[in-house]
Amino acid sequence: GWAGAGLGTSGKNRRVCHATARLEMGSLWEEFNRLGTEMIVTKAGRRMFPTFQVKLSGLDPLADYVLLMDFVPLDDKRYRYAFHSSSWLAAGRADPAAPGRVHFHPDSPAKGAQWMRQIVSFDKLKLTNNLLDDNGHIILNSMHRYQPRFHVVFVDPRRDSERFAHQNFKSFSFPETQFMAVTAYQNHRITQLKIASNPFAKGFRDGDPEP
Repeated sequence: GWAGAGLGTSGKNRRVCHATARLEMGSLWEEFNRLGTEMIVTKAGRRMFPTFQVKLSGLDPLADYVLLMDFVPLDDKRYRYAFHSSSWLAAGRADPAAPGRVHFHPDSPAKGAQWMRQIVSFDKLKLTNNLLDDNGHIILNSMHRYQPRFHVVFVDPRRDSERFAHQNFKSFSFPETQFMAVTAYQNHRITQLKIASNPFAKGFRDGDPEP
């Protein structure tokens, strides 16, 4: 039946051209974005907060898909934080790009029906600044700005599927998820918002009764 596989209006395979992704916790991401989101990178790897989560629709329920993420530099600059003005300033050219890695959602591949059934959470993804990392974490340069990207890839069963690779995926970027990679929070308001909204940061809150 592949002769009639057909392409969508975007030149993409019809099994991905109608895919839509809605960012979960959008208002929380917006709140961070207004302050200038910072994400901690460590040698051992640190999870993102807010966690990148999406709700998918428009997939073929019976087709197989792989979901993955990568992170692209927003510009070619390195930054420093100016405490007197509470703002980020460009401080020269970017460091050489860290090795480009992708993070595959651990449930990949799975049927479209499974992906659409619940919110897809990339809570296993970790960010590191260790260029020699061998744990598969995403390697980023500290004091550089990044845009997370999310990709839906249709698993094409055709034997010559690599010929159609450019048609078999759809990518999504949400500008409100941009962030500065840091080894320690620079903006104290980011620290406060992380503590206030992260359920795993309860121990840092002042005056919270013990559970």
